[in-house]
Amino acid sequence: MAKINFAEVVEQICEKDLRYSSDAYHFVQEGLNHTLKSLKRAGQHAHRHVSGQELLHGLREFALKEYGPMSKAVLNEWGIKTTDDFGQIVFNLVNSSVLGKNETDSPNDFKNVFTFDDAFVKPFVPRNNTASVRKPSSTKAKKRTSTGSKKKKAGSL
Repeated sequence: MAKINFAEVVEQICEKDLRYSSDAYHFVQEGLNHTLKSLKRAGQHAHRHVSGQELLHGLREFALKEYGPMSKAVLNEWGIKTTDDFGQIVFNLVNSSVLGKNETDSPNDFKNVFTFDDAFVKPFVPRNNTASVRKPSSTKAKKRTSTGSKKKKAGSL
């Protein structure tokens, strides 16, 4: 069996499906490798089947690691705006015999698993920590004013 040239297959897919850039497919491939390594580190078999949800969480982790607060913008630039888009990319690769699937796998496994705002924006939004912001109380402000005016009077005598 001839070895599949991933770049050539992606080029063919992108000619038929204009929704996603070739970078999106390369990202999914790298994200799958990242997910498999993460599962292996967690003590799971490295070459086992990865579910859609496991892959999505691995892709999320990989995007945050690679692109940080720019993750959502980068993915959007490639045409990926929802978890459903990841499913479409995965199944384009499945239909091109690059990835395998089992009988229960479906693009629906990727539907609305998380929002991109929750996954890629919220981790970088500063927390509202009112305890660290100290507002002067009105009593202290009055004391400063009255003390300042006493000093002024005392200085003018």
